Amino acid sequence: MKIIVSEEIESVCPTFVGACVEANVVNTPYCRELWEEIHALGEKYKETLTTESLKEMSGIAATRKVYRACGKDPSRYRPASEALIRRILQGKELYQRDTLVDLVNLASIAYGYSIGGFDADKFEGDTLTLGVGKAGEPYEGIGRGMINIEGLPVYRDKTGGVGTPTSDNERTKMSIDTTHLVVLINGYDGDEQHVRENAEYIIQLLKKYCQSDGGSYFIYK
Repeated sequence: MKIIVSEEIESVCPTFVGACVEANVVNTPYCRELWEEIHALGEKYKETLTTESLKEMSGIAATRKVYRACGKDPSRYRPASEALIRRILQGKELYQRDTLVDLVNLASIAYGYSIGGFDADKFEGDTLTLGVGKAGEPYEGIGRGMINIEGLPVYRDKTGGVGTPTSDNERTKMSIDTTHLVVLINGYDGDEQHVRENAEYIIQLLKKYCQSDGGSYFIYK
């Protein structure tokens, strides 16, 4: 997979750094041990964060800043990492989907980056380009129907949008049958070391919970 960061993104976030994790996996409907990790981290955050202070986490703060620079209200279209942690802090249960979705959510919560998880076999072409959503651009968010992605950072394949920090697209979403996984980590804070740590964390989770050999990752800017 080749990933291109467009001038549109470079102009509003010249320090952007991303990571692409690719792995062969076996998905399952539910993993108790994974959810024990999710709940433990949730309890830690309840002791250390509030719905206001979480916005100061480096990855979240930087993503919100890019949203504003692109013309999007980050309080209306919250980055996924912020929305997940906010839900925990409000005492609400996270939605349980399947092991891959739950694992990507944990990785996002743990590091504060909005992370896209995709069934790589559903991409059209071999290149993804990170740009900015246009007015009227069709985009079906997972479980959200058609959403307005104008002003949102968006990855596009040959056919169109596949992922934004707010919601990934139904067309390329992971399912219980997914065996070829691609995960994209969006480091709008420019912290390459933290992005690498997040990628390595995902690889370890995949080994533990998805029968993966770990796969590999690369950094892109």
